[in-house]
Amino acid sequence: MSSDGGDDLDGLTGFFFYMFIVHPATAWILRPGRFERKKSILYAIGFLAALAAIKTGLSLQAKGPNHYSLLGVTRDSNPLEIKRAYRKLSVVTHPDKNPSPTAAEEFDTLNKAYDTLIDLELREVYNKFGQEGINSNKRFDETQFFMELGVFYITWGVLAYVLTLGKKSGDARQWTFTGLIVMLVIEVTVMTSPTNPLPSTIFPTMTEHDIVWLLHTLFPAFMNGCRSLGSYLYVDLDAQARHLLLALQEQNKDILLVLRDLQINVQSIQANGGGGGGAGVGANGAGTAGGSRFSST
Repeated sequence: MSSDGGDDLDGLTGFFFYMFIVHPATAWILRPGRFERKKSILYAIGFLAALAAIKTGLSLQAKGPNHYSLLGVTRDSNPLEIKRAYRKLSVVTHPDKNPSPTAAEEFDTLNKAYDTLIDLELREVYNKFGQEGINSNKRFDETQFFMELGVFYITWGVLAYVLTLGKKSGDARQWTFTGLIVMLVIEVTVMTSPTNPLPSTIFPTMTEHDIVWLLHTLFPAFMNGCRSLGSYLYVDLDAQARHLLLALQEQNKDILLVLRDLQINVQSIQANGGGGGGAGVGANGAGTAGGSRFSST
């Protein structure tokens, strides 16, 4: 579920980027005859994965580090540890000691991160909804959450269905909706869980809001990858059946022609054999009659 207009705009921008730039480029790679079949699939997957990684990295860079990363603490850090980390960084980033032209802005960002994480209630809001949730004084409400969730997933579901219309996109539609359902289950699990389900030993600073943002960012790449690979791997069974029936029909024609020629040959042999036998019988009959006349004489 997107928690702010910026995330929605970023997701929409990513969708158009993948639809009008990445999808045609992938179709060019997968064009029949350009590469071997296995190589085409590997090149396409590698191309999509590389672009998704680059775009996600650029988006993360533009978004900046979250409060935990900024202060150098983890989700499990207690208020005392957060306070120590803040004091250490505030000495370095204070405008009086920081020669950077953006020192005041950096110090203000550090203060916001500290004020948020030191307050347990604000910290919980930040984990779920990010800084935008703090700015809008947002709180978790199940009714509002599921309403926003429904709007988001219904919108993407309709869009995915429209983009995967046609026989060639049957597999792509199935893959896309499977991914959409998996993403929905993960988002509901993450957002309704009282604690972050991700292990802090592997993802020490990643919040629930970060997880949802990452899923929404990667989904356009996943959907367009499904579209490209699904169309390429599509096999028209009806067309294959029609071609097979036509081939069998042509073979049957050849067999019928051979059988017809064989039948004609058999009839000719029978006709010739019957005519020869009749002539022989006539000759024998004439000889017998002549012999009888000679005897009588």
